[in-house]
Amino acid sequence: MTTPNPISTFLDALATGTLEVVDLTTPLSAATPALRLPEPFANLIDFSLEEVSAYNEPGPFWRHNNIHTGEHIGTHLDAPVHWITGRDGDDVSEIPVQRLIGPAAVLDLTAKVAADPDYLLTIGDVEEWEATNGRLATGAWLLLRTGWESRGGSEAEFLNTDDTGSHTPGVAVDCAQWLATAREITGLGVETVGVDAGLAGGFDPAFPVHNYFLGNDKYGLTSLRNLGRLPATGALLVVSPLPIVGGTGSPSRVLAVVDGAGA
Repeated sequence: MTTPNPISTFLDALATGTLEVVDLTTPLSAATPALRLPEPFANLIDFSLEEVSAYNEPGPFWRHNNIHTGEHIGTHLDAPVHWITGRDGDDVSEIPVQRLIGPAAVLDLTAKVAADPDYLLTIGDVEEWEATNGRLATGAWLLLRTGWESRGGSEAEFLNTDDTGSHTPGVAVDCAQWLATAREITGLGVETVGVDAGLAGGFDPAFPVHNYFLGNDKYGLTSLRNLGRLPATGALLVVSPLPIVGGTGSPSRVLAVVDGAGA
């Protein structure tokens, strides 16, 4: 009896719809909301396209553009070297490719964030999720569903900034440290513009997800969408950053493979 080829089985499941691919990526354009740091800090440039040719004299049979963008624009991956605590770690080109594919664990905070846009994930939230779904798997990506993607059509609503700062959800300091050291996960994915809460610059330490995750060889993913189409467990996440040599991060296409019957 011939043992089924797992790759053929996987491809057949995609072809028949037994498995479905869900795109978790925010389309990248000049209108894509981006992080706005206050003075005196410097900001990345926004994404833009520069036309080089369009079936015309500079290129009669083709159309192509130059891309202008910061590394951390739109749906993007944060590599360890992005943060001072990970300065001796991998740049985005050095991340082991096997770590870019892994199980997805989706934790739903939509109700709590609807009541409080500054809501911070707690250790208790994760332990409650684990009581139902099992311990966070080794190599998993923890994805926080907050409903924030609904604000993505307006940068003002997405950044949600007033005189006191940007009010977006994130992770409590002790929870960030605990996830980074007590769980063997690969990284954290969020729907917001950054992996930390909008007010996290005032935490101790500042920006704790960046501080603890990148300092412990874990990664961040931002500006995700369609997390509502994923189950709490059982989906496969595929993250595809550009292998930029020396890069601290990269805009990325993020895909999830889910059971077609439940997608």
